[in-house]
Amino acid sequence: MTTLAVPNKGRLKEPSIRLLRDAGLDFEVTDRALSVSVRNVELELMFVRTDDIPELVHDGAADAGITGIDLLEEHGDGLPRLVELGYGRCRLAAAVPNVSPIATLEDLTGCRIATAHPRTTEAYFRRAGIDVHVVSLRGSVEVAPKIGVADAIVDLVSTGSTLRVNGLREVGTILESQAVLVAAPGAADRVEVRRIATALRAVVDGRTKRYLLLNAPTEATERIASLIPGLEAPTVVPLAEEGWVAIHSVVDAAELWALLPRLEEAGGKGILVSPIERLVP
Repeated sequence: MTTLAVPNKGRLKEPSIRLLRDAGLDFEVTDRALSVSVRNVELELMFVRTDDIPELVHDGAADAGITGIDLLEEHGDGLPRLVELGYGRCRLAAAVPNVSPIATLEDLTGCRIATAHPRTTEAYFRRAGIDVHVVSLRGSVEVAPKIGVADAIVDLVSTGSTLRVNGLREVGTILESQAVLVAAPGAADRVEVRRIATALRAVVDGRTKRYLLLNAPTEATERIASLIPGLEAPTVVPLAEEGWVAIHSVVDAAELWALLPRLEEAGGKGILVSPIERLVP
């Protein structure tokens, strides 16, 4: 039985469960369940602390797992990354008190930096050639400058509101993070693990795309096709009414705001946009 480690709490739990269900897995979750069997696939879901997933996968206790890139950098020991999942986005950022004269990461030379990510922090500043002293802390890292433990901090930032509340401001980003599917050493090429990766990637890719259908005069086909090239090329189908065609394509969801008026100006009529559940390019 293939085992997939899934976060049991925190910001990655609900999006991970939603992704697995959107991928077609049929299972139930209860507050007390440490593991559940998927009904329609030979797969066991193991619900554990997100922080523990890199180590569990590395040790082979799970064949694959969902965790954050930040945790993978800190504890992952080079685990294969199979799919970036597009949620749980945050950044590992350096911050200093508002009154500090420090303005850039380079200005941190010689400073004490408190963080719950000492390995990642040390590696970044070592590569950058910036000499700092890293103070490893667990818990409320934001208070370190106030109590004189450190001159700056490195911590996970999403909106930045926690930094502002504690009188801190960002001076640079060390790492961009999001949820990611990883595999145990030697498991990335296993058929069962590849199937998990394909299923999740199809949902993630589908979420960023839209299926677009419109009618247009035949003479507008070339111009419209240049606006919506699709995965390879748009599909053009003649309509019953002479001189008209239907054009089908897949487009980036983020481009629709600017794209729809341009399609209308090019002669597009009856424009229809639909979500895509899964996409395998």
